[in-house]
Amino acid sequence: MTEFSKTIADFWQAFLLGGNTVYQGGGLTITVKPDLDEDSRAIMLEYADGRAMAALTPELAERFDFAERHDLSASGFRQALRNADLPLHDPDFVFYFSRDGKGALLEEAPAVSVRRLTEEDSAVFDEFQAAASEQDLDDAFVELDHWAVFGAFVENQLVSAASMYPWMATSRLADLGVLTLAPFRGRGAARKVVRAICRHAYDQGYEPQYRCQIDNHASVALAKASGMTLFGQWQPISPEATG
Repeated sequence: MTEFSKTIADFWQAFLLGGNTVYQGGGLTITVKPDLDEDSRAIMLEYADGRAMAALTPELAERFDFAERHDLSASGFRQALRNADLPLHDPDFVFYFSRDGKGALLEEAPAVSVRRLTEEDSAVFDEFQAAASEQDLDDAFVELDHWAVFGAFVENQLVSAASMYPWMATSRLADLGVLTLAPFRGRGAARKVVRAICRHAYDQGYEPQYRCQIDNHASVALAKASGMTLFGQWQPISPEATG
């Protein structure tokens, strides 16, 4: 069984199981959390092993009365919300380094073609962004003013960059995005830059977190190639929810 750090497990337990439990069964646990805001009034994490945790505002918990349900599953929970015009957002895969994966990462020698980027690299970074499509820029959300930014170079050209920032003020998780220019994909640059920025996160006392949509096959492949392991699927409520 894959083991992840206590930091990761404690965060998700506190985030989703910190309220009163209103349903438990069939691998699903639902809690009520009064501190959820309107934009996060229903959230769920489904672990890679099929177990799931969900949290609701008190108003939604009273409306659905899941305590009276029997044999409810994660898919049944999603369907109940959809039926009430409260669909969850399309899921993101969430990847972390396992304990073994972290050990291998920290023992690895840094790649000589990768380094941290600073404000002094603004011209290089601007050139990098100009060479990328608008869609790639939007999807990756890699910015020079983020908490940490690393880049991979080929003959002095920045070809791949990753940036990272703490995810949620109360966590020690650092969320990352990565972008590689199209002509340089498939050459290992993205893997090197992801591993470099993740080592930096560990040095700063954070756990690297990699999220991507489940149908983004290239991104999923990069997460795995970078040595990360699937932790689960994360779904907040959809912004299109009207119920």
